[in-house]
Amino acid sequence: MRPRITALAAIAVLFAGLPATAQAAETGKPCPDPVSAARCTDGHLTDGTPYAFAKPARWNGAVLVDLDFAAGGPSALTVSLLERGYAVGGTTRTVTGWNIAGAIDNQAEALGRFEAAFGQARYAIAEGRSMGGMVAAGVAQVHPDRFDAAVPMCGGLGGAVGQWNQKLDTVFTLKTLLFRDSALPVTRIPADVPGTQQQWISAVTSAQATAEGRARIALAAAIGQLPGWGLAADGTTTPVPDGRDADGVERGMFLALAGGPLPYLGQAVSSRRAIEQLAGGNPSWNTGIDYAHQLTMAAPEQQDAVRRLYARAGLDLRADLGRLAAEPRVAADPAAVRYLERGIVFTGDLRIPVLTVNGTGDQISTVAQQRSYGALAARSGTAPLLRQTYVETAGHCTYTTGEQQAAIDRMLTRLRTGHWPDTAPRTMNRLAEAADGAPGRYLPYTPPRFNRAYPAVGG
Repeated sequence: MRPRITALAAIAVLFAGLPATAQAAETGKPCPDPVSAARCTDGHLTDGTPYAFAKPARWNGAVLVDLDFAAGGPSALTVSLLERGYAVGGTTRTVTGWNIAGAIDNQAEALGRFEAAFGQARYAIAEGRSMGGMVAAGVAQVHPDRFDAAVPMCGGLGGAVGQWNQKLDTVFTLKTLLFRDSALPVTRIPADVPGTQQQWISAVTSAQATAEGRARIALAAAIGQLPGWGLAADGTTTPVPDGRDADGVERGMFLALAGGPLPYLGQAVSSRRAIEQLAGGNPSWNTGIDYAHQLTMAAPEQQDAVRRLYARAGLDLRADLGRLAAEPRVAADPAAVRYLERGIVFTGDLRIPVLTVNGTGDQISTVAQQRSYGALAARSGTAPLLRQTYVETAGHCTYTTGEQQAAIDRMLTRLRTGHWPDTAPRTMNRLAEAADGAPGRYLPYTPPRFNRAYPAVGG
């Protein structure tokens, strides 16, 4: 069990504004339906971030701390976890946003609030999805003295610098080859974010209607290591394309870029604007980047689709790669890079167990980033503390309740026994189906090597 650095005096400061009874060994209030059997506590952290926790009557000693828990009502996963004896809670990202360092520290402060209300947890687990996944992995690296484990799901585990360099590559390629004479921004996103999002999505949708546009969309998506599988406009899952079907793979790339309820281009615009405002400039660069080489790092079926679509459109792939090589590069603002670095740069320095979950068709937290995270752990000699799993699903963080429950339960077993239990797909799928009745979709998978790893790492 981890050492504790909190003291009664620190707890007293945290809860100075509460009635004296709130400082007892266990406090809280009845939770609202549908978790009324639990006890709840909530409030605000030092920086004003809301937090909330629920502890079941029959507590298994584990508490899950999630970046986004306090952002909405109880989910099916929350109910499932409480039924299994977990305490659940966390914060919101409303105050910190892309201040990742602040969000990471908030998880530790929130854990202190939980323990002040309910007593010390036997196992504290950082977990979350999307930015919450990146923050959970950050907690494992920054606060291993406060947490026992982390379960990052669909998190940008290439770190903020690496993943935003990768997004720059995608948008830069689209702009250079399809929209060079347009006003579509690559960086320095204007204040009209919704209008800019719509302009980008409309432009790519129009390009999709031509053979030349489809070929160049495929090239940009392959360079950016987007999935060749996406959600339909109404959010429904499309069939996994046959890797030999160039049109199907390209269609999936287009849907990842501009389709579904959370298109890559929409998030690339909105989050870049937010980051640039916080960082005071552009934190991304492509100086010295060889896009012809990056194409060779794409998944084989994507490389094949690019070559076949270029041939069908009568375009010269080598000439377009030459155009990309000759195009003036984007330089980063050093101070903005330092801002993102202060958020989190993953080093592979693990001191507590980490179990990652990522969808093979995730267009936001691209799956190649998971391999970068694993390679850093291998280089640091901490790979025995890491297990990485993959779910065959399109879209961002589109897991079933059972799939998430299976990952969390496996981590609890790891903490209780001191040894990793079986995390093979067959076992994970059995556990997922037992949890909610839906078939699990874990599968054996090796992602492509992340082409914008930061710091650079092989593997």
